[in-house]
Amino acid sequence: MAIRRRSASTFSLSFLDIMSCGLGATVLLFLILKHNTETVVVDTELRQSEVNLLQEEILLGEENLARIRNTISELDEELAIAQGLSREIQDEIDSLENEIALLDPVAQESLEELRQRLALLQEQKEILQAEIGGGVRRFLGEGQRQYLTGIRLGGEFVLILLDTSDSMLDETIVNVIRRRVRDDDSKRQAPKWQQAVRIVEWIISNIPVGARFQVVAFNESTAQLVSGQRGGWLATDIRSEVELGIDNLYQLVPDGGTNLYRAFAAIDDFAPRPDNIFLVTDGLPTLGREPPRSSAISSNERYRLFNDAVRLVPERGIPINILLLPMEGDPLAAAAFWQLAQDTRGSFLTPSSDWP
Repeated sequence: MAIRRRSASTFSLSFLDIMSCGLGATVLLFLILKHNTETVVVDTELRQSEVNLLQEEILLGEENLARIRNTISELDEELAIAQGLSREIQDEIDSLENEIALLDPVAQESLEELRQRLALLQEQKEILQAEIGGGVRRFLGEGQRQYLTGIRLGGEFVLILLDTSDSMLDETIVNVIRRRVRDDDSKRQAPKWQQAVRIVEWIISNIPVGARFQVVAFNESTAQLVSGQRGGWLATDIRSEVELGIDNLYQLVPDGGTNLYRAFAAIDDFAPRPDNIFLVTDGLPTLGREPPRSSAISSNERYRLFNDAVRLVPERGIPINILLLPMEGDPLAAAAFWQLAQDTRGSFLTPSSDWP
């Protein structure tokens, strides 16, 4: 029996296995490729976001850098201006120092030392102004000296009694007799009388601003320095009145005897009454309420006339400040006037010939 041969098939089991493996590999490859694509897409988006953020930060940084550069430019300009001003100031300082050196080549003080000295002088000036309380007008003594006297210069109503008798012409009786026969201009130039006038001017100049004052000149009679209402006060804050008073003061001429009784009687003419009195004289009075019986008068008689006049002094505590100029032949004057100053709580001063 003949054996039938089987025909070979192209689709055998091995081929199918190969095909299945290939298909699986293809599917696997497809899955792998698809997964990688998604990952790449996600990573790209994240990186793009980071790039955008970095670009924004770069732009912001560039803007801030521009602002900083502008600020630096402005500061550079201000610095240049400041340096220019500094150079100008230094040039002025150098110029001033050169001028100082030219004015005083011997001086070795620096500009700072001069400033310190100026500040010290200003401080001393303020202290002196605080002590004297500020005067009505400026008054400088000979050589620009100002003496501390202890005299009370305060008060709202200040009365100055100025002795204008012929004894104010000199310190000795002989010279008084010689001078009183001269003309008025010569009498006004007498050193003792000039000192009395300067004393009154000094008092007026140092009266507190805003106070009232008046000067009563007395010899055998009394007269106000500025004519007007009897017992009228002058205002220290009205410069014209002060200057008029000073001008009239320098026109007075010493003459006649000394009547202190009339001087103290003039206090009652003022309303309101004075609260501070200055008496500028050189000795005890030679005249009183009654006319003299003879031309000669003793020291004891002059002392009696002084006591009669003192009885007219108000008892309301008005201080009387005595400025007694020298005069020979009157030994009781200093003690009598000193006692009057003590009793009224005033001051007593016998100034030197160069004061004020």
